[in-house]
Amino acid sequence: MTDALVIRGLCKQYPKFYLNHVTFSVPAGTAMGFVGRNGAGKSTTLKSLMNLVHPDEGEILFFGEPFKGNEATIKERVGYALGEVNFFPRRRIRDVAEVSKRFYTHFDEAAFTHYLSLFKLTPDKKINELSAGMKVKLNLAMALSHHADLLLLDEPTSGLDPVSRDELLEVFLALADEGISILFSTHITEDIEKCASYLTYIKEGQILFTGKTADFTHAYRILTLPENRPELRESALGICRNREGQTGLFPAAFAEGHPELAFRIPELQETMVHLEKGVSDNESFAL
Repeated sequence: MTDALVIRGLCKQYPKFYLNHVTFSVPAGTAMGFVGRNGAGKSTTLKSLMNLVHPDEGEILFFGEPFKGNEATIKERVGYALGEVNFFPRRRIRDVAEVSKRFYTHFDEAAFTHYLSLFKLTPDKKINELSAGMKVKLNLAMALSHHADLLLLDEPTSGLDPVSRDELLEVFLALADEGISILFSTHITEDIEKCASYLTYIKEGQILFTGKTADFTHAYRILTLPENRPELRESALGICRNREGQTGLFPAAFAEGHPELAFRIPELQETMVHLEKGVSDNESFAL
């Protein structure tokens, strides 16, 4: 089956940041979480896909077709939501939708009404009367209402309360079951664990991992570092301090070679935090 999205060698140079040959693909009919800390390159990558940022080099394919030369037809099949809606602040939701739908041949009024109801949005509300979370929901309702085959979402659950977040993630699961592909950036690792079967992890402009979420999680083990084994620090990929002392992240293969130690499979957030911190930030806490 053709991938919904393929990115090859995407580069973008800024004075203090370099998006370095980003390469990954989103399999058709799946949800992929795009993770990394602030400034890692998530938004730059997503904006490059929609030509809102002009990359210096690289290739982008949507549904097997190059974006260059097919931008108009591809955008008909892609739903893009960048955070909250901030345009036309004094206009009502129904008025904003009336303008937005002119850009899409297949905008579905019934679907839009459905998502407004699902997200508890009133058509007569003005944009400047909406909370940040409600603006995010409105942007998503519009992105979901023209029968897109691929959704590109930048921090879609930002500002949502836990119940609304869960409702939205259930929508993602249902859409993936229908064959719609989703690429969404997030800082909330629980969102990925709930609905994203694939994961791409970017750090300082470089892709460190792309593949199945389960493969990423099971590639590592975590251990509360014993005081009588200071040499373990040399093999740790990252070390964090907590109330019990320090925990270290290790490759799964290293853990398998030390059955005498109480390693466990880490949660996604633990893995990312340890990888981001590394070991240098913890030298002052050496045991």
